[in-house]
This record gives sequence, C-alpha cells and structure tokens, in this order.
Amino acid sequence: MTTSPRSSMETHPDIIAMRMRHEMAERATSTPQGQTVGMLAFITGIYLAASPWICGFNGLSTLAVTNLIVGLAYALLMSGGFGRAYERTHSMAWGSCALGVWTIISPWVVAGNVSTTKTIVNNVVVGAVALCLALAASAAARAGEPARARGGLRAGI
Repeated sequence: MTTSPRSSMETHPDIIAMRMRHEMAERATSTPQGQTVGMLAFITGIYLAASPWICGFNGLSTLAVTNLIVGLAYALLMSGGFGRAYERTHSMAWGSCALGVWTIISPWVVAGNVSTTKTIVNNVVVGAVALCLALAASAAARAGEPARARGGLRAGI
C-alpha cells in the first residue's frame, strides 16, 4: 500500500514543527494578557506618533518627524499585523524594545536643539512605557514556547 504525497507531507517533521510554532504564537497573543499588551502597545505607538502635536513641540521638526515615524513603526510592529509565526512575533517584540530605547534617547540624539523639558519628559515616559510593553510582549511570546524548544531540554536526549 502506498501513501499519497499529501499524507506524507502532513506528517513531515518540518511541517509539524512549523505548525507548533504557529500555535505557540497564537496562544501567546490570544490570551487576555497578550491582547491587552497588544492594545496598549498600539495606543502607545499612535500616541508617540501624534505626541509632537499633542504636547506642542511640533515646531521642533526633526524630533516631530522622528516621533511620527517611530510611533507608527512601533504601532505596526506591536499590533501583530506581521507576526503570524513565533519567530517573527518574538523578533518584532525585540525590535520594538529598540524603538522604545530610541524614543528615550532621541531628544539628545536627533539634529537640532530639541531637548526641551516637554520633549524630554514626553519621550522618556512614552519610551519607558513602550519598552515595558515590548518586554512584556517578548516575555509572553517566550512563555508560549515549550521548555525543550527554548533549549531547556533537547529532543531525543
């Protein structure tokens, strides 16, 4: 009796591993905590993008443009729009951590004299919130991964 190519493909170890990674990402993001982190991160990104106009430092154009671009990028990364596999979800959370750190240091790094009290307070607070939410998303994605895939136990040993 021969097996059809389709049935052998469905039981291929790589296909099974890929399905497991996809299920891990879904489990991490479908919990109420994961959805809350995602929603708060999206709102944080949108606020960061609009913050120059909300806080009134839109005359400092380099920082305003920086916050707009970083805020939109953060909102897109953390909303999960591109994260349909565990590796991408986990990597996007770490990329979002970098965006949070950049938000904190950007008033001192971007060109021009943009380090005023309101820009520093706004960016440090929003950057810290963004960093914490990205770390929470990374931890949630990591928690959805079984211990043996994290390197705790090796399969077959």
